[in-house]
Amino acid sequence: MRGLPLRSLLALSCLVTLTTCASTVQTEATPARPNIVIVLVDDMGISDIGPYGGEIETPTLDMLSAGGMRFSQFRNTARCCPTRAMLMTGLQPHQAGIGWMTLGPNQQPNPERPPAYQGFLNEHCVTLAEVLKSAGYATLMTGKWHLGRHDESLWPEQQGFDRFWGSISGAFNFFTPRHPRGIHDGNTAIAAEDLQSTTDRRFYTTDAFTDHAMRFVGEHLAASEEAAPFFLYLSYNAPHWPMQAHEEDIAKYRGKYMLGWDALREQRHARQKELGFVDASWPLSPRDARAPAWDELDAAKQDEMDLRMAIYAAMVDRVDQNLGNFVDFLKEQGVYENTLILFLSDNGGCQEGGILGNYDIYNVAERDAAYDIAYGLAWANASNTPFQMYKHWSHEGGVATPFIAHWPAGISPQDDWYREPAQLLDLMPTLIELTGAEYPSEVGGQAIHPLEGISLLPSFQGDALERSLPMFNEHEGHGSMQHGRWKLVGRRVARNDGYHPEGWELYDLVADRTETRDLAAEDPERLAAMAEQWKAWADRVGVFPKR
Repeated sequence: MRGLPLRSLLALSCLVTLTTCASTVQTEATPARPNIVIVLVDDMGISDIGPYGGEIETPTLDMLSAGGMRFSQFRNTARCCPTRAMLMTGLQPHQAGIGWMTLGPNQQPNPERPPAYQGFLNEHCVTLAEVLKSAGYATLMTGKWHLGRHDESLWPEQQGFDRFWGSISGAFNFFTPRHPRGIHDGNTAIAAEDLQSTTDRRFYTTDAFTDHAMRFVGEHLAASEEAAPFFLYLSYNAPHWPMQAHEEDIAKYRGKYMLGWDALREQRHARQKELGFVDASWPLSPRDARAPAWDELDAAKQDEMDLRMAIYAAMVDRVDQNLGNFVDFLKEQGVYENTLILFLSDNGGCQEGGILGNYDIYNVAERDAAYDIAYGLAWANASNTPFQMYKHWSHEGGVATPFIAHWPAGISPQDDWYREPAQLLDLMPTLIELTGAEYPSEVGGQAIHPLEGISLLPSFQGDALERSLPMFNEHEGHGSMQHGRWKLVGRRVARNDGYHPEGWELYDLVADRTETRDLAAEDPERLAAMAEQWKAWADRVGVFPKR
């Protein structure tokens, strides 16, 4: 594990090259190095926001999308902390030590676990904050960390961030986050009773994370007339369970989901076709067979389900409201034009919490005190329209994320979708090239894994990426490989007892992005060749052994 000495070593090792690196990026034709803001939401399906076909009110994301670019094929890892590990390190999560999940709040390392599954960041990776800090960036974070908590050396301010305000844990209450799933200011724990609301409503994490982010940025800019560029990681816990929102925002959506999930999926799919996100020839994936048809529910149950989805929609809406406040703040500070904003979700909609959700959703006190109250599989199926499967799985419903890039000084608005495949692994190389930072091969005597992705900078001008290697994923036994139009995807192909190739499916994503026609039996040679490549990758990055 790494602490301040390692971070200092990394900064020192790149200091000499900082001026040279920066000059290689900047020319007379390009803007100064931008401020960088990564906005990550939690457990949100690809169709939940306006730019990707949703009916939830997201005017800020609509604006950022229209003024920048949208990717139609951007992918995460299908789970919260592996996605964060990939985002922060530019490596496969197994390479960084988080091939499955982080250790829970009361867990300690188990030396018998394989290194790829130790449950916290290892010594063979560096964080995006450390790399950008070495290039002279101020590094700021608010929100959810979820990359290791049992030792303070794993926390954000020991992993390259100058300032942090948020939760070290992976899930926590929105209104009263209590320890061990509570809030920290830097390394200092704040009791739930001492948390102060930053709005005219009661304390709510989405509001607080945004307002403390603005405070950090404002204080950084005020400290110097020629302040260094900043990197802000704004990591919301919304709309991850527990499903909790301000009552005022819930009221706006109450009754709007009485149409039910079947009609909602059709509505969103039609809108996605209008937007050009999906091809008209791709069928909408069928409703999950485990979910009942909406018309099979009685009136009372339909009302309950409407309320569940109204709460979820209110959580997404409140994120967008806060992003609107943040954009206004950037404009007031005079830094909006040269700030790159990247928006994405850590995985697809979450089916956890039962088919139709859990808890007494009408009891506001119980709802707002809960830790894991959820909207259920049936609504998650709608969140992931037009795809099948969910968080955990490597099918498109699990790994496909909205990805919006907005930078007035560096990205001209692109009317059409950017359609080339891309992934979280590409963000570290992109930001390194953009900022003139250097990625180390060694830190403190420890070898650092080489980066696994490619730079996305050509896409900012609408140019081809020329990706030569496939994109791979594995989480919780489910795996995938995409190379061009072909996607190999499997359920439980990597188990504790080894490799199970009988679980593979094969899809042509150009003809069938919604993965409704498995071609495994029609093209066994292609499947076998791709499966062999996936197994070689899995062995290289540490997928095996599982135990």
